[in-house]
Amino acid sequence: RRHRHLLRLLPSMEQSAKTRNASGIYAGIASSVVLLLILLSVFAFIRFKRKIKAAEDDNPFQKMARALIFDLTALQEATQNFSEANKLGEGGYGIVYKGILPDGQEIAVKKLLGATEHGLHQLRNEVLLLAELQHKNLVRLQGFCSHRGDTLLVYEYIKNGSLDNFLFDTSEVNTLNWEQQYNIILGIAKGILYLHEDSSPRIIHRDLKANNILLDEEMDPKIADFGLARLLQEGHTHTQTTRAAGTLGYMAPEYAIHGSVSPKIDIFSFGVLVFEIITRRRNCSSQIMGIP
Repeated sequence: RRHRHLLRLLPSMEQSAKTRNASGIYAGIASSVVLLLILLSVFAFIRFKRKIKAAEDDNPFQKMARALIFDLTALQEATQNFSEANKLGEGGYGIVYKGILPDGQEIAVKKLLGATEHGLHQLRNEVLLLAELQHKNLVRLQGFCSHRGDTLLVYEYIKNGSLDNFLFDTSEVNTLNWEQQYNIILGIAKGILYLHEDSSPRIIHRDLKANNILLDEEMDPKIADFGLARLLQEGHTHTQTTRAAGTLGYMAPEYAIHGSVSPKIDIFSFGVLVFEIITRRRNCSSQIMGIP
């Protein structure tokens, strides 16, 4: 009788075992699917983070943020809220103020005119270029600030101001002797050579003029204002623009008329500068104005 009872139980036990096996298989498949989904999610997240990091590395502001960003409040305090007394000069794209940081360091703050798309482009252009340039005859960029329409660039402060003041300001008590003139010409030439041949990519300044040459305490020249600069790609000898921007009197004819941009246009401007330094006379009698 017990054997018959066991025989009756065997089919149900086998069915139960099959059910348990099937459940185990399903559970294993489900676990594998969940694990696979988790792995795929982790993989996708890692790829996403890498893409974000790559995008940040490509973004000039993100790339240099930690080292170059200045707080607007700090710059306002340094320049006494951009007071007229601290104004160093004014150009076509901005006004430059002298500032003093809490540690006593002197800086020059260029406040771009207008919160326009072009102004932001100018900011990005100068940050990208100057952050990578290291040469004794180029003004050193120390940082930037972009906040609610205010766009500013922070440079090292060059004590003696622009070459323009020494050449053409009749009230300027300091005059340049022949040795200083030679050293200034040589320094400008070295800075241009670095931009054209040694920087990567090569750079065409497009607005070399006496007002954009600053003189330090040793009367060594430093090329400033890279807002109009253009990059020259590897293997290219020139590029083209539909909008010639610069300063009349310093602009090469092929650039002013046809928009042809090459290192030669900086050489033309340099030649004009040499004549101005030697003769202490402007290249034209009328007021020099930028082409809009």
